[in-house]
Amino acid sequence: MSTYVVSWCNEGLEGIIPVSELEKKDMWNILQSKTATAATSAVTMMVMRARFNTQRHYEIYSIETTDGITEKDLRNLFLECPQYAADLIREKGSQLFSDRAVPNNIKIS
Repeated sequence: MSTYVVSWCNEGLEGIIPVSELEKKDMWNILQSKTATAATSAVTMMVMRARFNTQRHYEIYSIETTDGITEKDLRNLFLECPQYAADLIREKGSQLFSDRAVPNNIKIS
């Protein structure tokens, strides 16, 4: 299994962080008595970007995939079927941040 953190906004896919790969690097840092910050700092920066750009209505989710599904596969899914990709990740993933636009709250369109 692989874990990814996926961020998108009303303009499309923003980024994908391969958490599983970064955790491997972090484990090596822990064994060398260094601090493990690669995964956490990348996600923190992603959330900060979302908080400062509220007009883009970011959503950030973590998702575990089965073996064989790569970052490239996730990117292709967003390119080919962006609404399906977002709905699938909302259903199967864990929400880390959401400023999703709610159509009923839009005053002027």
